[in-house]
Formats: sequence, structure tokens, C-alpha cells
Amino acid sequence: MSTIDDLRTIRINKMKELKKSGINPYPSSSNRSDSIKNILLKNIDEEVSVAGRIVSIRKHGSVCFFDVKDMSGVIQIYIKKDELKDNTGDLIGFQNLDLLDLGDFIEVKGITTLTQSKQFSVLAKEIKILTKAIRGLPLGFDGLKNKEERLRKRYIDLNINKEVFDRFVRRSQFWEAHREFFRSNEFLEMTTPVLEMVPGGADAKPFVTHMEAIHQDFYLRISQELYLKRLIGGGYEKVFEIGPRFRNEGMSDEHTPEHIAMEFYMAYSNYKDGMEFVKNLLLYVVDKVYGKTNFSIRGFNVDISNNWDIVDYTELLYDKYKLDIFNTNMSEITHLLDENKIDYKQKEINVNRGIDLLWKKIRATIAGPVFIVHEPKFLSPLAKSCPEKIELTERFHPIIAGSEIGNGFSELNDPIDQLERFNEQEKLREAGDDEAQMLDMDFVEMLEYGMPPTFGYGHTERVFWFLEDVPAKEGVIFPLMKRE
Repeated sequence: MSTIDDLRTIRINKMKELKKSGINPYPSSSNRSDSIKNILLKNIDEEVSVAGRIVSIRKHGSVCFFDVKDMSGVIQIYIKKDELKDNTGDLIGFQNLDLLDLGDFIEVKGITTLTQSKQFSVLAKEIKILTKAIRGLPLGFDGLKNKEERLRKRYIDLNINKEVFDRFVRRSQFWEAHREFFRSNEFLEMTTPVLEMVPGGADAKPFVTHMEAIHQDFYLRISQELYLKRLIGGGYEKVFEIGPRFRNEGMSDEHTPEHIAMEFYMAYSNYKDGMEFVKNLLLYVVDKVYGKTNFSIRGFNVDISNNWDIVDYTELLYDKYKLDIFNTNMSEITHLLDENKIDYKQKEINVNRGIDLLWKKIRATIAGPVFIVHEPKFLSPLAKSCPEKIELTERFHPIIAGSEIGNGFSELNDPIDQLERFNEQEKLREAGDDEAQMLDMDFVEMLEYGMPPTFGYGHTERVFWFLEDVPAKEGVIFPLMKRE
């Protein structure tokens, strides 16, 4: 049996033969007339020029059939010895078709026709090679040895697995639908720094890097929030950003350290306005990308168009655990964690983190869609307090299939209150909580100049993974993996 190296050598020799014949196996241009999808819609006897990858070769004496694929579809090329031009210039004649292999890219000029079996085809008049493939693609989905090889060599996976290829077309449409919705609501798309002197906007451990030009450490952003709110303070009223962010945390089916996130901010709005806006955003996106609202996600059946119930965070914890989150201690928290078989001993635990773990146990049972509202201030350092009960905040999380898919709140714009909350976060950091937020005095100073009442919200591509019902690595086109 021939090895991969043997087959590669054969193809390299074919490439050399092409060059000896004066044919460039890697020309820089193509003159295709249209995509395969559009050519398939043409009438019979039209002149066309089709280009793509050879995915099938069938030879029958003086007749040969190629199937050629581009991004839009597959078409049959009908090659008759007496119809195809001989070798001239960069053209490949019938006698040299053996120099072409599966995986090569070719350009074919010819006439649309029907074969005797009534299959729509292009009768080839001229064939030109565009790219000689030195390695052949595996045959079928099982041609890749295992899941890890598929993820490492996604370019092969995309070629042989149409389901994966189509998924990432939808991923592009997913973010484009967001942009359409924001533009229709008069938002401006902005770009904020990825390198930050003070990371903020979330509870997360940042990646650290170093800028040689000024001899200073920087952090890869964990959120777009604080800079987008600076823009609201600068006079813009509706802004959004879609881009990468980085969190130096574990990897799982729902999390990757690098991911695409969306955040938007609306001046003169609060969290109640935001819940309606977010619901409409999600409905718009699923309609544009999927044309439906009902999804099977993580074993839950979820209909995005259902009424979104509003559930109070503190009441839910009390109903489940009889826990008063404002009058508790580590002893009670650890007892509840142990009683409910929640693993916490591998983490830096404090009362705040313990309450969050207890909440996540409840969350995992909620199919949704629902909005969880009124998280406590000590878990929400950037959200505005509820005027009727200042220990709670005007904050919500949309819950779908047992998980928070986003985070929204009335933004805190009281600079004194914000400074006090940052100081509380600093105390948590000093006690060992490396996910607590850092003090950003420049942001506090911006608030001192004044920022209007504002609603802010963000979610990540995890929403897309949920809609596709795939784990994180299958929802990211080039997932992070340990180097081989």
C-alpha cells in the first residue's frame, strides 16, 4: 500500500511534468465567468468559464467526467477527446489529463449541455490548471483520524464535511444580523483598544503581555465595556462593538479563553428598556439566520418567541436554599455547597463566589427563555442600584438552556459610588480573588465629568454555539489547542 509520502512524491512528479510542458501549475489569475450555483441556472448551449476544486474523476476511454466544486456548489464537467483543445500554452489536453488529481483546482471553458443521462454539465473546450494539490484530501468525513485532527486541520474538515462548512457560513450571518439590527436602530459601530493598562468590565483573570516600545506591561481586554462607556461620556448615544476578547481561564464546552463578543450601550435607557431591546435583537437574529424560533439546546426545547418570564435572583436563592444572601457567612455557604454536591475546593472561594456557585446550580435547571433580575450589588460592581432597595441592582441575565447567554444592566454613573465599589473589588483582589475587578481611576474620572443614564448589554459567540447546539471547539472555526 502506498504511503502518504509515496502519493505526495507522485503528485510532485506530476507538477514537474506540467512545468516541463510549459504549464504553470500555480498561475496568479483566473477568468471564471460565474459561480457554479449561477451556472447551474443557465440555459443549454451557453458559453461559460467555471473554476473550482476537482472532487471526482471518472474516465471511460475517450470520454472523462470531472466533478468540480466551488463555495456555491458542484457541477459536472463533460470532457470529450475530440472536443477538448490540445496542449497549447497553459492549456491541458486530453492526453495530459492524467496529470490532474483529486483536489487540484482547475478552470474550464465550455458550453452548458445535457449528457445522455440528462445531467446538466459543462462540455469542456479548454482546461487550465489553477493549483496543483500536493496532498490529496481524505475521502469522506471518516478520512480524518479523530476529532482532534479535524480541529487542528480545519481546512480539511471544511472541505470534506459540508455540515461544518455551512455552520461557519451561519456564524458569519449571525454577526452580520447583529450589525443590521443595530444599524436599523441608529447605532454606531466602534473599535476600542485590545491592549489595556487596566482591564475591566468583568470578573475574569486577564492575559498579560509587554510592550517593548514603552517598557510597560499591558493586559489583553476581558471586556469592551469601560471604553464603550467612555464613548457615551464623550457624547455618543448608541454604540456597539463586535470583536475579540480574552480571559485567562479554563476551557470547556461553553468557554474558550479567546472569543468574539458583542457589547452595546444606549444612553437615556435603563434595564427595563434593555430587556425588550435584547429580546427583539435575538428574535431578529434567529429569524435572519435560521428562519425559526424553536431550538433543541443541551437537551432543552427552547422557543425564543415565548414570553420571557422575569425572575428575581434573591427570591430564587431563598426559595431553593432558604438562603438570605445579605445575612450569611462562609460556614453557611460551604454547608450549602457540600449539601448540594457542588465542587468548590479547587477554587479561591469567598462568600461572593460561593453564592455564585449556588446560583449556577439552580440556573442549570432553567430551560428559558427567562430574564433573571436584581442581582446583589456586591456581585455587580458596575450596575446601578435599585432605588427601592439599594442592595440590589438594575441588572438582568437572559437564561436559555440552563446558562446565562448575556449580561445587561442600568449602568452605574455615580462616580463616588463607582469608586467605592472598585475599592471593595480591590480588597477582594488583595484577599486572593484574581478575578475581582481592578481600580480604573481614569474611568471614575470620566464619570465625574458626567455620563447620562445608560443601558449596557453584552453577549458572546456562545449564543451561536447554543443555537447550533455544539460545544465551543466545534463552534469556533480555529479553536485554541495545545501545540503539537
